Amino acid sequence: MRRLTFGMNLSLDGYIAAPGDDLGWSVPSDELFQWWSDRVGATGLALYGRRLWEAMSSHWPTADQQPGATPAQIEYARRWRDMPKVVFSSTTGAVEGNARLVTGDAVAEITRLRTEDGGPMDVGGATLAAAAMRAGLIDEYAIVTHPVLVGGGTPFFTALDNWVDLDLVETRTFPGGVLLTRYQTRR
Repeated sequence: MRRLTFGMNLSLDGYIAAPGDDLGWSVPSDELFQWWSDRVGATGLALYGRRLWEAMSSHWPTADQQPGATPAQIEYARRWRDMPKVVFSSTTGAVEGNARLVTGDAVAEITRLRTEDGGPMDVGGATLAAAAMRAGLIDEYAIVTHPVLVGGGTPFFTALDNWVDLDLVETRTFPGGVLLTRYQTRR
């Protein structure tokens, strides 16, 4: 059975994006960027909601060809293109690259994907991750907390019907006071 992880940058007050979808507060240090790149390299299948897919697919397919691209950006772009992806959207007409589109029931498809053999899965996008969270499908949370208060925006966590007990499995500090905490769902 595949494991499903929800990992995102997070403001100290709990948001993955500030009002207006502003992500300027979450620019990673070189060390943190490498950590994210290594995660992409180890991901067997990435699950994207429409908005995150649009943001990622508008930049990373050609990021390695941009003037001034760093070796780390070139490596990330290659890893991102190579990583298999599933995009969940009822409004997107088609996806390109190493991706396929699912327009139906996201929870049913994620449940099915978890039963397959293969490497770990990552879920990204607040709405998609919230559906997986409410359905009890997330095995691990990788929270990269930045020391900033943004005052509102898109929350990391959704409202739940029941508590979810977690076990802390890793902490790590990155430059600038950024803190990684990884928690596994206690089942």
